[in-house]
Amino acid sequence: MKRRPLLLALLLAVAPAGAQAADLQSFSRGSWSKLRAAHDGQPTVVHFWGLTCAPCLVEMPEWGKLSGERPDMRLVMIAADPVPQDPARVNDMLARADLAKAENWAFTDRFNERLRYEIDPAWAGELPRTLLIDRDGKETVLAGVADLAEVRAWLDAQKKR
Repeated sequence: MKRRPLLLALLLAVAPAGAQAADLQSFSRGSWSKLRAAHDGQPTVVHFWGLTCAPCLVEMPEWGKLSGERPDMRLVMIAADPVPQDPARVNDMLARADLAKAENWAFTDRFNERLRYEIDPAWAGELPRTLLIDRDGKETVLAGVADLAEVRAWLDAQKKR
C-alpha cells in the first residue's frame, strides 16, 4: 500500500463542515514586491507550503486553528510547490485546513527558481518555510515546521510595539 493515498484519505476525512473555496491568487514574477508593498508597515506572517510536502499537509490544520485564534494576524499562505498544482486541489486543501479566509497565493510559474529568488536569493526551495515580517520590514525566517508558540510570541511582541 502506498503512503500518499493514505495521507490524502486522512486529509479528506477531516474536512470541516461548510468548508468553502479560497480566493487563490496567482503568484508569478513581480508578485513578491506587490505583496510586500501591500503589507508595508504591518506585521505579517507569510507561510510557504505545498501539496507535495507531507509535513506541510500535516501542519496546515494548525495554521487554520491559529488563524481562528488570532483574527489580528495578517496571514499570507503561498503554495510554493516545485511544479504548479491544480488550483482546485490547492483551494480544497486550504478550505479543509480552515484557511480559506487567509490571503492565499499559489506559484503559477513553472520556473519556480525565479520566484524563490525574488523572495530570498538564498532560499533553495525547502518547505515548509515561514517569514515573520515586522513593521520595519525586518524578516525572521522559520525553516521547517513552524513552532506556532514562537509565532504567537512574535505576534504578541508586535502588538506591544
